[in-house]
Formats: sequence, C-alpha cells, structure tokens
Amino acid sequence: MEINTERLLLTEVTWDDLPDIHHLHSIAEVDEFNTLGLPDNIEETREIIRPVIENYKAEVRRFYMWKIIEKESESFTGVCGMNLSADKFKLGEIYYKFLPMYWGKGYATEVAKALIKAGFEKFKLHKVEAGVATDNIPSIKVLEKCGMIREGLRRKILPIRGEWRDNYHYAIVEDDPRDY
Repeated sequence: MEINTERLLLTEVTWDDLPDIHHLHSIAEVDEFNTLGLPDNIEETREIIRPVIENYKAEVRRFYMWKIIEKESESFTGVCGMNLSADKFKLGEIYYKFLPMYWGKGYATEVAKALIKAGFEKFKLHKVEAGVATDNIPSIKVLEKCGMIREGLRRKILPIRGEWRDNYHYAIVEDDPRDY
C-alpha cells in the first residue's frame, strides 16, 4: 500500500530498507523522545522491524510501516506507521520519525495528515491516536496542526534512557473537523 502526498511518497518497508532504517534509529537526536533506544547493531534493528514485515502476510493486518521518500530528490527521509486495534473499537495509532536534515520542512505535518486521512478513508477507523512525550514540543505542534485533540496525560509511562517520562495522548475521531 502506497500513500502519496504533495512532496512525499510513503511505501511499505521491506528488508531492503533495513540499512536506512538502522541509520535513522542510530541517530541520538532522533532517539531523544523514543522508547526504543539506540540499537547496538543492525541485527537489533532487524528484530524491531521483523513483526511489521511478517505481519504483511496476516489475514488481518495490525501493523503498517512506510519508508518516507522525498519525491523531488528520491531520498529516504524517515519512517512512519500505523498500528491498528483490529477489533470493534476501530482505533489506529500513528507515529513518524525523520532524519534531522528533514526537520522543520513541514514533512511531519504532511505525513501525519496523510496517515490520519488513510486511517479514516482506507482503514475505516473511528479514531486515530498518537502519543507524544510532554516535552516534545515540535511533535505536539504537528499533532495539533492536524486537528488532533489532547485527551490526557499518561504519567511516567515512557521508558527513555533509564528515566520514566510523561506522555500526552492525542486523538481525532472520524466526525471531527479536518481540512484534508
């Protein structure tokens, strides 16, 4: 499944994308608010994406992960994804991460809007959610630009570099206003 935006192409990851994903996951700046931690080696990254790639064959898919390609340069810029509840609640949780050289270009907002739209139009979800560390101001701004509403605070839920951090819970439901 591909998703096209004005400037970006999202294509599902394959094993061929492992080196790019490993490089992305190995950057300390990218990991600042991430619970994964920096991988020790490429095999660790392989195990992180294995469930996503193996899920491609599932009768009911729960995990989607796309590499993000800048159309103009055809360059790998990052990854994004959606985890589906695959039940009567019709929920999807989105995420995204980019190489630092692509920060501040509006790509995260473009991707988040595309994922929300796909959630409602392609996956027929009732609600699209996202979690964000409370001090991740750029990502909070992205979610709010996309029309997501802060629904709550989950205290000390994120294990980041040996410390428990707080997380805001954001969501948008299918009948909330959207301009995309």
